[in-house]
Amino acid sequence: MIVLKSPAELETMHRANALVHGALAVAAEAAAPGVSTLELDRLAEDYIRSHGGVPAFKGYRGFPATLCTSPNDVIVHGIPSRDVVLAEGDILSIDCGVVLDGFYGDAAITVPIGAISDTARRLTETTRRCLEEAVAQLRPGNHLGDVGAAVQRYAEGAGFGVVRDFVGHGIGKALHEEPQVPNYGEPGQGLAFKPGLVLAIEPMITEGSWGVRVDRDGWTARTEDGKLAAHFEYSVAVTPDGPWILGVESRSS
Repeated sequence: MIVLKSPAELETMHRANALVHGALAVAAEAAAPGVSTLELDRLAEDYIRSHGGVPAFKGYRGFPATLCTSPNDVIVHGIPSRDVVLAEGDILSIDCGVVLDGFYGDAAITVPIGAISDTARRLTETTRRCLEEAVAQLRPGNHLGDVGAAVQRYAEGAGFGVVRDFVGHGIGKALHEEPQVPNYGEPGQGLAFKPGLVLAIEPMITEGSWGVRVDRDGWTARTEDGKLAAHFEYSVAVTPDGPWILGVESRSS
């Protein structure tokens, strides 16, 4: 079932997502060579709780942490650990979710650790641009297929792969609501967008193959060929005036 949000509910989701982006900024600032991903997780959890929120991922289907920290060939769902220590030249995807006043926020970024290779930089910049291209499609009358098509067109045009195994999703009073939002598709196909729809748009783009393998922990999803992956995500509302990136852009109700 597709759940459309009222203007008041969108404002609450905006606050939840602002808290997500604050936690991501804290983690990104601390991400440096010699720092463990567990340290980043603790910083983010402290920030969220001190601002009245609850980490959305911690305990979700048994996930043990506040952040998903995914370095280099890890696409998504990396588990923070004292044994995963960042090194110069790494890239790190950081995914964060928050519950605030009964609504969820969800966003992700990929950050460089020190100086990174040209390939890594081009991959991260392309993935961010894929997100921007996708967000621009969230207008009344456009369709779900327009989002995936925009991501696929830009990523594959740059010579990168588009992950099929994981998708974006609706979000609201639950972390994952309908519909699923693939990062590939055909323009003009699927659900037609209406004001009040909120989607977590999250391109996951790879340096090489889009094939995935999952570690024995049941969470950590890596590129099948061991090449780099990047991940960016916004929670975005459809409004009569176009897309509203929750937690990032201010908007009068």
